[in-house]
Amino acid sequence: MRTISLANIEKPVTQLIMGSDYFHSDRVEEVKEIIQSYIDIGGNTIDTAFIYAGGESEKAIGLALEQTPEWKGRLNIWTKGGHPNQQGPTINRQAIYDQLQTSLERLRMDYVPLYALHRDDPSVPVGAILEWLNEHVEAGRIGAFGGSNWTTRRLEEANAYAEKLGLQGFSFSSPNLSLAKAQEPYWADCISADNETLRWHNQSHLPIFSWSSQARGFFTGRFTRDNFENKDLVRVFYNDENWERYDRAEALAKEKGYSTIQIALAYVLNQAFPTAAIIGPQNDEEMKSCGEGAGIQLSQEEILWLNLDTNQRPF
Repeated sequence: MRTISLANIEKPVTQLIMGSDYFHSDRVEEVKEIIQSYIDIGGNTIDTAFIYAGGESEKAIGLALEQTPEWKGRLNIWTKGGHPNQQGPTINRQAIYDQLQTSLERLRMDYVPLYALHRDDPSVPVGAILEWLNEHVEAGRIGAFGGSNWTTRRLEEANAYAEKLGLQGFSFSSPNLSLAKAQEPYWADCISADNETLRWHNQSHLPIFSWSSQARGFFTGRFTRDNFENKDLVRVFYNDENWERYDRAEALAKEKGYSTIQIALAYVLNQAFPTAAIIGPQNDEEMKSCGEGAGIQLSQEEILWLNLDTNQRPF
């Protein structure tokens, strides 16, 4: 599987990142089976967060790693903090520290290679945020860090500040990037990569680690233009342009001998800048499908055609 190298971490990140928001500490054996299946397709990075399943995701990963110590040298763990709570944003020095300490305790680790802020708080000067994150790097608690659902403007401002002061900057961004383009946020304050975002990443080459990379199942074939049972999917992804993208992915899949959803995944992983996709398979068949999708090579002509940037059919 192709990988992405980041400064300040030992193991490059595989293009498929295992999502764990449904992991639970009461089902550790099941979690271990899923992780082993993920390792079997070549993956090495697990995504979790302070808020996932009320902390159960991190606890489950910690238990799984403790019971399978040989994984500790093979896997990157990526956790996140700074998600808003009932009182509002938690992007402040104390909250980031407290959440990270709790995450490390749950994970039974004293260090995570990857860390991200789950949200931004534009009212907080970006320089202060960079300095807080660098404190955790210097203390040996985190390696590379990024922003989840941060605008490119704030990412650019942050990395300019870091360069000016000789600090470590953001190594990656984690918005939603998928072939189906979101017409409104799936969750409040979430960011989906549009064409302007893609242009910025093409210029900056800052990697994207995409959540909902397969558009919440839009490309599975379970949904059609006249099936409105999934209200969130309808709200976010149902429009003429996305159905045309679906049709083109289906046609290209038939041409190449793959499934439509595998082509949709390959679209994310074949951008002109580094990308990875968070996946959530829950059985071997889905895992193997993701592994096969990660191996598909798409040309830039095919990428442009899938995204409706050209009508010139590439096959």
